[in-house]
Amino acid sequence: MPTMTVLATTAVPDHVRGALTRWMIEPTPGLYVGTLSARVRTELWAVVSASIGPGAAVLIHPEANEQGFTLHTAGDRRRTPLDFDGLTLIAFRPQDEQPPPLGPADH
Repeated sequence: MPTMTVLATTAVPDHVRGALTRWMIEPTPGLYVGTLSARVRTELWAVVSASIGPGAAVLIHPEANEQGFTLHTAGDRRRTPLDFDGLTLIAFRPQDEQPPPLGPADH
């Protein structure tokens, strides 16, 4: 069953933006919204996360959990999702600090 999906990108290659606009609308630069099946969402995320380069991306879609959604991240970013007993919270790292290793919320 298709569900609402939101994908936010920063500094991704043009070919990635083109792939995303085939399936989603871009209401503002770098923000993509669409109603996608799980299969299409998974394939698009595979393309984005494999081609992220120096950019960053966050994918949010509905999930059967306490928050009602899940998020996936790719690329270097200051905000890092952390899993606390099934609840995803966002931690900030200082700008001059190296990014932490990928946690369980990173897929």
